[in-house]
Amino acid sequence: MWVVGAGYVGSRLVKKTPRVHAITRSAHSAAALTASGVSALAVDFDAPGARLPASLPSPDILAYLVPPTEGGSVDTRLEHFIETLTQRPQRFVYLSTTGVYGDAAGAWVDEDTPPHPQTDRAKRRVDAEQQVQRWCAQRGVTWTILRVPGIYGPTRLPLERLQRGEPMIRHAEAGITNRIHVDDLVQALWLSGQATVAANRIYNITDGLTISMTEYCERVARLTGLPMPRLISRADAQRELSPGLMSFLSESRRVNSRRIMQELGFAPRYQNLEQGILASLSPP
Repeated sequence: MWVVGAGYVGSRLVKKTPRVHAITRSAHSAAALTASGVSALAVDFDAPGARLPASLPSPDILAYLVPPTEGGSVDTRLEHFIETLTQRPQRFVYLSTTGVYGDAAGAWVDEDTPPHPQTDRAKRRVDAEQQVQRWCAQRGVTWTILRVPGIYGPTRLPLERLQRGEPMIRHAEAGITNRIHVDDLVQALWLSGQATVAANRIYNITDGLTISMTEYCERVARLTGLPMPRLISRADAQRELSPGLMSFLSESRRVNSRRIMQELGFAPRYQNLEQGILASLSPP
């Protein structure tokens, strides 16, 4: 198995996977993985002429977890990666985002809902999904696409935001968001690479709970003893919150993830958000 992008999620996936090659952008990360007993190498696919060594054996599963480049509506980083990829995996697993559905005004979406990206970030993800499907179709390779919402886990809780006293949008105006614990996402990645039925399928991955970011932050505050966030109107939030956070909070949708549960037997360990938050407070 190859894990391309051994960051927050990928570094956990390689620990679960025997006979794995990790490809990361950072030489420091590659050295740390190598020191831990993982076969790893550093390749920056934004650099001209960057490519993987031809001697690297073809993987049974290639899990691509690298975020798109910034700017525009095309993922040029993935484009460069697959243009220079000479090895042919049996399965190409691509980690996408539920952001491809755009704003559903709080309605339910599932894998049959047509993508409706409304930000350049989401448009790059739709482009990446299409690139993967074309590349695989041309080479007789099966693919699986996982659409993922907000990822939380150790070191990925809004603790600093709460400590700084940053406000959140009041409940009446807050949109619906979805989440997945990083350990559950790693399980879904593993299953989707192994299962025959996952060939050429798209799966949403969530813990099944649909609540606002405001309520999520309040639950973290209660469990940690940190101050509850000050609640403000959406209009005031436009002035006080960062553009990046507002972009995330401007969309509201309930994501249905029954397909992966029914087809692959995926069962999130942290369907209870409080348990997931408490587990995330332990050292990574």
